[in-house]
Amino acid sequence: MSKSSELYDRGLKVMPGGCSRNTILRKPHPLYVDKGEGCYVTDIEGVKRIDFANNMCSLIHGHAHPAIVEAVSAQLAKGTAFTVGTEAEVQFAEHLVSRSESFEKMRFVNSGTEAVMSCLKASRAFTGRSKIAKAEGAYHGLYDYAEVSQTSKPENWGDADSPKSVPVAYGTPQAALDDVVVIPFNEPERAVKILEENADDIACVLLDLMPHRVGLVPANEDFVRAIDAWVRKNGSLLVFDEVITYRSNYGGAQEWYAGIKPDLTAMGKMIGGGFPVGALAGRAEVMDVMDPLADKVLFPHSGTFSANPITMTAGRVAMELFDKEAVERLNKLALYARNSIAEAINLADVPACVTGGGSMFRIHMKEKAPVSYRDAYVSPKESALTKTLLDHLFDSGFMMINTCSGVLSTVMTEVEIDKLAEAVHTGFKKMQNQF
Repeated sequence: MSKSSELYDRGLKVMPGGCSRNTILRKPHPLYVDKGEGCYVTDIEGVKRIDFANNMCSLIHGHAHPAIVEAVSAQLAKGTAFTVGTEAEVQFAEHLVSRSESFEKMRFVNSGTEAVMSCLKASRAFTGRSKIAKAEGAYHGLYDYAEVSQTSKPENWGDADSPKSVPVAYGTPQAALDDVVVIPFNEPERAVKILEENADDIACVLLDLMPHRVGLVPANEDFVRAIDAWVRKNGSLLVFDEVITYRSNYGGAQEWYAGIKPDLTAMGKMIGGGFPVGALAGRAEVMDVMDPLADKVLFPHSGTFSANPITMTAGRVAMELFDKEAVERLNKLALYARNSIAEAINLADVPACVTGGGSMFRIHMKEKAPVSYRDAYVSPKESALTKTLLDHLFDSGFMMINTCSGVLSTVMTEVEIDKLAEAVHTGFKKMQNQF
């Protein structure tokens, strides 16, 4: 019995599946951490690995960055949460608002799920409409409406011209499904046609500009501009989910689309500096539905741990460190990573590909890069191949996201990228006869 297996046995007795987050599970038992330093994680068995998962995209500077540790330690000595405001909240809000042209006002919450939920509720309050539209396959957190059709399959996803609203969790109310309009990602004509059929009822269109579960493929410009034009014509709102993609540019992935300003943007993950966080920002007129000083408050909004000074301090320091120079350097390193992985695939002579943008990448067991959810759908054979490669990389000293995706941190260099590319090449060479 290893330390990890013993710990997992204890966990199984007190938690469903032995854990509180399914993403940590792996057979025969999860990995348990001892410590993280920079881009390396050491487990309780003493094995050290390069971390390309970065806690599901939430660590932009890797583990235990000295400046963040110092700032948080100082705040810890002063207190962790209060029933009064803190300067840390105002300072961090000022910094984030300064980063993006579409940010006029903002509020903090405690997770990406909560940020998206708040955006949808604010959209309904502002427009007086009930339905939301979202792209097929896109993950937007745990909220009933936001999670619709993120795991739809060929047997239930319906016609491409009219994708069905498919529940994720058993017991999802039919009323929730009826209030979600599903549109195909990166298919502007089909998407606009579907939106037109529901024009009077749509409060907002929710878009992730590079959805992980749709293949980590950036939204093409024609698609984003078509959606933007439609919401402007229809009086609906445009909501960007940048919980993952805000790392892609200094002001988020929305900078890829010149002239387009979402009404609301949801953020989370890396803006917390390693602590739980969420935030929503956008047009002042829309954000003001949460204004408690208004004569009529359309969306009462609060949260016990929202804007706690620990997260505010860690987040501000992390984002100040992630300045324009740091963003540019990291994106160049990620381009180097995608090119290096593509070369490894080519040398191994296997039908695979790599996609991504900003500081992220994903390896697919497909010869051609997908452009939509249905293109990116992982077949049973592809799933088995992905697991084989993930196991090889894990055994070779690399932590990856379980879709064979990776995110970079600012403490990484070409040394770590070269090691990963070499391991990818070796893994694919071993797998050649399995394709």
